Amino acid sequence: MTFDLASYLAERRRLVDEALGCFLPRADAHPATIHEAMRYSVFAGGKRLRPILVIAGAEAAGGMARDVLPTACAVELIHTYSLIHDDLPAMDDDDYRRGRPTSHKVFGEAIAILAGDALLTLAFGLIGENFAAPPAGGDPAGRAEAGAARDPRRLREVLAELADAAGTAGMIGGQVVDVLSEGKAVNGQTLEYIHTHKTAALIRASLRAGALLVGAPGGALEAISVAGSRLGLAFQIVDDILDVEGSLEELGKRAGSDRRKRKVTYPGHFGLEASRMRAKALVEEAKAALEPLRAAAKPIGAIADFILERRS
Repeated sequence: MTFDLASYLAERRRLVDEALGCFLPRADAHPATIHEAMRYSVFAGGKRLRPILVIAGAEAAGGMARDVLPTACAVELIHTYSLIHDDLPAMDDDDYRRGRPTSHKVFGEAIAILAGDALLTLAFGLIGENFAAPPAGGDPAGRAEAGAARDPRRLREVLAELADAAGTAGMIGGQVVDVLSEGKAVNGQTLEYIHTHKTAALIRASLRAGALLVGAPGGALEAISVAGSRLGLAFQIVDDILDVEGSLEELGKRAGSDRRKRKVTYPGHFGLEASRMRAKALVEEAKAALEPLRAAAKPIGAIADFILERRS
């Protein structure tokens, strides 16, 4: 039977959006400006791919969405904070994100920086507590019974995992090398470093976080980890391709920004066709790694195909 990815993504996105609405401070809570800015960027749209991967990682290891929902939301907050900061004039200087004016265009640079800082801080609070009591308004997912996802040892593992993926060993480290490489001729090894750290690290950690929280056995965790690494790199390669071929309507931001900023990209280094072949090979490797998990990993495999075929 064909897996209904559209329904799967829609349902998990609904869960994540409802939970985010509860976990984020109310827009009118004092000081209102910062809370408005936080909610503006979080609810600007987006596929919620990373939190859905947290859920899919848990499900592949025998857990359920409710077991990991606060951590899934935390990963989305980390991702959103990184986008706010990436868009700043000192970084990529982008005017649009997800089809809307970027945070600093609406709230100013100072509030945009602080909104990103606040989202990152809130994210690690959510990871640390995982199923802590939600803010007023209830818990849209239902709180899990005490069990694997509440094991403090596993929570510590996930905290370390996501801190590494978001810090200088991951996303920030890749971003630094990306910034320092602008306008320079770099080799394929440097390009691979940028992509595996700037983007792939958090995608891999998203899958691993879900699996770790529900106590995935070693073999399952290894399969999920390999798949996450391959999917993360494939995602960024496809992103590079879309920056060449996409449009503002499809991407929610202006295409061609990598070329204008003289960034190091896969199409720029290897060409479009070789980049497409590399992304396809990575997706196939990810799906092959998941084969021992059978039906439990079917959502991850379907997301892998989605990553390859996406237009935004």
